Amino acid sequence: MHDVAVVGAGAAGLAASIFAAETAVRGDREQRIVLLDGAKTIGAKILVSGGGRCNVTHEVVTPTDYFGNRRIIKNVLAAFSVEQAVTWFASLGVALKREETGKLFPVTDKARTVLNALVDRCHKLGVAICPDHRVTDIVSHPGSEAGFVIHHLHGSVLAKKVILATGGRSVPKSGSDGFGYSLARRLGHHVTATVPALVPLMLDDRMFHQTLSGLSHDIELTTVVKGRHVDCRTGSLLWTHLGISGPVVMDASRFWCLAQAHKDVVAVYGNFLPGQTQEQVRQWFREQVQDNPRRSLLKTWAQQIPERCVEALCAHAECDPTTAAAQLPRKDRDRLLAVLTKFKFPIKHDRGWNYAEVTAGGVPLEEVNFRTMESKLVPGLYLIGEILDCDGRIGGFNFQWAWATGYLAGRAVSTRVCADSEAHR
Repeated sequence: MHDVAVVGAGAAGLAASIFAAETAVRGDREQRIVLLDGAKTIGAKILVSGGGRCNVTHEVVTPTDYFGNRRIIKNVLAAFSVEQAVTWFASLGVALKREETGKLFPVTDKARTVLNALVDRCHKLGVAICPDHRVTDIVSHPGSEAGFVIHHLHGSVLAKKVILATGGRSVPKSGSDGFGYSLARRLGHHVTATVPALVPLMLDDRMFHQTLSGLSHDIELTTVVKGRHVDCRTGSLLWTHLGISGPVVMDASRFWCLAQAHKDVVAVYGNFLPGQTQEQVRQWFREQVQDNPRRSLLKTWAQQIPERCVEALCAHAECDPTTAAAQLPRKDRDRLLAVLTKFKFPIKHDRGWNYAEVTAGGVPLEEVNFRTMESKLVPGLYLIGEILDCDGRIGGFNFQWAWATGYLAGRAVSTRVCADSEAHR
């Protein structure tokens, strides 16, 4: 018999285990906490995050950095702030540093530092970590002391309370292959459509992206679904041999993926001159022609856009980049301006779950108590992290969600176990 069984040893599951155990210690109570994970070695997603450096959180985190029920998200984030996260990691022996982008990383620049600290703290607190214990089913027994029977590959365990921290569907080889949604459904929860988020996008093979592979620059991306503008953002785009990536594409990808899942008409447009309307760009070009009529299109536009990109865009607009700016016919100029300010990306696919950093969709936030993360449908069941219908933008926001939900559930579950024990005395 365990007091608490945590299913999933990712960021949220490890955090919840630590906070539950620490709360029990402060209450001078011994609690048996077991952490079950399907992978043979835990923490794979932590290790690959942030290019192997683990972007632990962001210096400023607000509800607008997330998608989902923002009223609930606001309350969850308020319970465990960035400052609390920084202090908590310092207590684990992990000092963090801020980078220019506002992202916070361990000073060691090694994700392993973060994982080791979390695992070591679990061990010190007596949390039993069981890798290679993939959970196959969870059966609720309301009213009995053993509230749940958790079946796994090597048998089963009994637990008074369960924290479901199985992750979403991103990076399935790490163990988060979406099976947690099946467990949640069997227990009575709903699951909204789940699609890849923070994922690179693949372009039509006939596009020029391969010639620009490795080039990055700022761009304004607008996503239009069924004729309605659903997202507009500016940031760095990275051209790849398969299509486009970089922070601005990763953040916008969820909208394209959701539209695809719903079979809605969707288009993504790029403005290579962020913040400028086509009319402003036209005026700027007129001034350039007046001041430097003999300057080539390449040299003219290279003042604002990388040369390699200008060459590709000119070719796409069927304009010779060596043409003098003053000699460009009006129809060619109009076509080039349209390409520069409203370029329709011929997106064919996203790169799939193996390359997605997070999942959009999941168990609706309305089905949990945001003060404790306890299920409103199944007493004694808690849901945290990526399994919930909440996804943050790139930059450490999804980790902050993991720490915050883990904090709320860990403290609440331990307090509830203590209260139940007192009641049964």
